[in-house]
Amino acid sequence: MGEYHHNIDEKGRIVLPGKFREDRTKIVVTRGLEKCLYLYTTEDWQKVVTKLDTLPFTKKDARTFMRSFFAGASVCEFDKMGRINITSPLVSYAGLTKECVIIGVNDRIEIWDEKAYNAYMNENASKLEDIAENLFEGYSETL
Repeated sequence: MGEYHHNIDEKGRIVLPGKFREDRTKIVVTRGLEKCLYLYTTEDWQKVVTKLDTLPFTKKDARTFMRSFFAGASVCEFDKMGRINITSPLVSYAGLTKECVIIGVNDRIEIWDEKAYNAYMNENASKLEDIAENLFEGYSETL
């Protein structure tokens, strides 16, 4: 959980907040949806891989998604300063320039270009009530 603002340097290095590192030495980074990056612990990455293994390779959409998701994936190690080095294709994919937003989203971390993140949030702000209503329709519990 949480939202953090950090800069990515010209070498593609970015510091992840300490709570996202928690005694880890490695993290998996891949292309996310909406032009952001998804970061997974190695344990959570394996869970995602297991789920994706159930997709039928005979389906074109499954093949297309898996190619993009796995081809962009790389294992990144934390340096002594808590930074990871994101590959240039991933930096380019997400349009990361300098100012980035790092957010915790359940089982993953997302890295966004700050301008893209703000635009995405502004675009969806007025839709949140409708989105919540549609997603949780029929649930008796409230958030």
